[in-house]
Amino acid sequence: MSNKPAFLIAAPTSGSGKTTIARGLMKLYTDKGYKVQPFKCGPDYIDTKFHQSVCGRPSINLDTFMASPEHVRELFCRYGNDADICIVEGMMGLFDGYDREKGSSYEIARVLDIPVVLVVDAKSAAYSMAALISGFVNFRKDIRIAGIIFNKVGSERHFQMLRQVCDDLGIKCYGYLPKSAALEQGSRYLGLDFSQHTESQKIVELLEEKVEWEKLKEL
Repeated sequence: MSNKPAFLIAAPTSGSGKTTIARGLMKLYTDKGYKVQPFKCGPDYIDTKFHQSVCGRPSINLDTFMASPEHVRELFCRYGNDADICIVEGMMGLFDGYDREKGSSYEIARVLDIPVVLVVDAKSAAYSMAALISGFVNFRKDIRIAGIIFNKVGSERHFQMLRQVCDDLGIKCYGYLPKSAALEQGSRYLGLDFSQHTESQKIVELLEEKVEWEKLKEL
């Protein structure tokens, strides 16, 4: 439904790193001069405050439990109208809702008709990721998982093994974040603490180096 770059950052489970990557990308694009409109799936009023601090714009909750699909679409269009890119941060696992997938990030992606970028925690796994990713890509055909960003990658060799997984599945790999204690020090209740400029800037620098952010901007 959007004629401008827009995507939803989701993950197989909570704790996979979608908050780190979603807010890091928001800050990366904002630092480069783009108007980024942030959104958050569900009735979460803590993450939205951090979005606003990064983007300089109010972050809007998108919740199909408390609002109709029509209202969710109207909010997305209204607040994203003058933005250069819209980034939606998901909640929990992609298909986790109040009743099966109802109210989930998947439902928001379907209602808005925007692609999903799946953040996958690859710690201690390599080709087994093929089964997990294949399951998420093929479970529902009414949304599009545009690609994968891997998190907690142990080495460049580890990343090449993970990229092979994506190549074999025919799914785009947008890059990765390395496993690093420094990236986890800023975590707090329900998210990442961007009040510490040095830590947040480190994440932005890694995303710029390791993730194809310019390709994401084409979604």
